[in-house]
Amino acid sequence: MEKLRKMVNQIAYTPPQDRLRALSILQFSLIPLLSLASTLYSFALPLRHRLYHLGLLHKDRLPVPVISVGNLTWGGNGKTPMVEFLAVWLAAVGSSPLILTRGYGGADEAKMLQRHLYGTPVKIGIGANRANTAACFLKRYGHISPCKHGDTGVERLCSDNKQGNCSYSDQIGIAILDDGMQQHISLWRDVEIVMVNAMIPWGNHQLIPLGPLREPLAALTRADTVVIHHADLVSEKDVEAIALEIRKVKKSLPIFLSRLAPLYFLKAGNMSCKLALMDIRNTLVLCVSAIGPTDSFVERIKKLGPAYVDRLDFSDHHLFQAKDIDLIRMRLRNLQSEFARKPVVVVTEKDYDRAPEVLKYLDPYEVLVLCSSLQILPHNGNTEDSFKKCLWQHLEVSNKV
Repeated sequence: MEKLRKMVNQIAYTPPQDRLRALSILQFSLIPLLSLASTLYSFALPLRHRLYHLGLLHKDRLPVPVISVGNLTWGGNGKTPMVEFLAVWLAAVGSSPLILTRGYGGADEAKMLQRHLYGTPVKIGIGANRANTAACFLKRYGHISPCKHGDTGVERLCSDNKQGNCSYSDQIGIAILDDGMQQHISLWRDVEIVMVNAMIPWGNHQLIPLGPLREPLAALTRADTVVIHHADLVSEKDVEAIALEIRKVKKSLPIFLSRLAPLYFLKAGNMSCKLALMDIRNTLVLCVSAIGPTDSFVERIKKLGPAYVDRLDFSDHHLFQAKDIDLIRMRLRNLQSEFARKPVVVVTEKDYDRAPEVLKYLDPYEVLVLCSSLQILPHNGNTEDSFKKCLWQHLEVSNKV
């Protein structure tokens, strides 16, 4: 199954003109089947939206504002880091955010969010049915209604719905919908943020499973703002080309840039032990990852200055098995033999949270976990402050603040 996923992923990110050079005979044999599936998907997708538009399918609306963070392609677009960024900001300005996430793939993303947001008023609801999950949390904690405070429009919140013994910070003021653009259109949202991976924005421009697109680019008309993620890993020319393609769909769409900034390393098995980024300088590193497109992770490790970087990539949300550990150990032994020094394994937080026990079997090789956070990059006058202001203005327009 892992080999099949890798083959399909390569097809999705290979332009049609490069197929003869880049794809195997087996991959070519898969294209007609994938094409048929994509065609069927292309008919089902607008029908579903139409049914909601006509009111034949019901949309749930929460008593608090909802910010949706989604994307048009599968994996690697920075949705979870953006969700965390929003939660930290909203908690700091007086709201008590509720993150609604499915907990897919071993709940790696939810575990990472729980660790990062521990000790804050942020709540994390895990469940496939986001509306039901939200209802349970709202019943338990109550909710508050945002309002303007003073004449500055600062994001202060005041309570008009106290329930039981809930404290101000316990009551939910806003919901953040993780991966909500396609998966949970049954839940009304007040702001739609779309994340785009600058390194591989649209793949071969085909719908899944032939391509990586979960919706056509025309779906950007539903977006309120777009964030081009990993913008620091591509050229200015590439960023402008992506922005131009976005504005062809919706000219007025605000566009911001972001990056995933490395913060420090944690030792697998002892997550209380922090190491500085410079600690891997001049070392031998094997990057092991099972996230979306992994190039951004590897490139960031290279920028930290190790002597040599090797990589082992698995498909997104892959659950490591014993055979995978054997493969990793064999690669580590080969590296140690070739360079006459012991390599270090570096994984992402999502990979660690998905399989913390399995990674212990790599002993005596050290496993480090890279911790990062999303940053909004200044570009064409847009800054982190203007990004927050843009979101708040959309909430004001929705008559929720």
